Amino acid sequence: MKTTLLTIMLAASFLAVGCNQSSPETTTATATTTTETTATSSDNIVGNSLTDKEGNKLDMSFDNTKGTATIQFKGETAELVSEKPASGIWYKNDQYELRGKGNDIQLKKNGQLIFEHEDEKVDIEAKDAKGAVLNMTFNNTDGTAKAYLNGGEQIDLTEEKSASGIWYKNDQYELSGKGDKYTLKKDGKTVFEN
Repeated sequence: MKTTLLTIMLAASFLAVGCNQSSPETTTATATTTTETTATSSDNIVGNSLTDKEGNKLDMSFDNTKGTATIQFKGETAELVSEKPASGIWYKNDQYELRGKGNDIQLKKNGQLIFEHEDEKVDIEAKDAKGAVLNMTFNNTDGTAKAYLNGGEQIDLTEEKSASGIWYKNDQYELSGKGDKYTLKKDGKTVFEN
């Protein structure tokens, strides 16, 4: 329960992801990634580990009380101080700079990019025969999806195991599909199907 709460706090405090769709049928893919979130003795310290496409691991520990981040990368450890980003995270010291939003993180050393991680995301737009539009962003790294029916509210869904195709759900909605056919149900009632 504490790890779940810390994961939620982590997402709320510095891993907010933008919700606007820039173009339908856009695919962005990066390497397979390991993401770990851990808790320490204080509820205000949250840890996260990411791996880039070359297999380099970046360990991060965020102390929300002190406004600092401690990073460990390739045998080096450094403490960075929080800056004021418009959104996402931004920490730096005289040598390192850590920026990111969601799990999309960049680490620079002396102005040079030395680590970059981006979640594997796929954006899809589907239309039904009546002209309704379902926009979906699938985060294949963390097994989540965001759906927007006719530009409405953001629907956050979690991946479930399916025999074939896709299946995502939350307490109210269920999204399933195979190929380019999608069905969105709300409280068991179909609200979109193409």
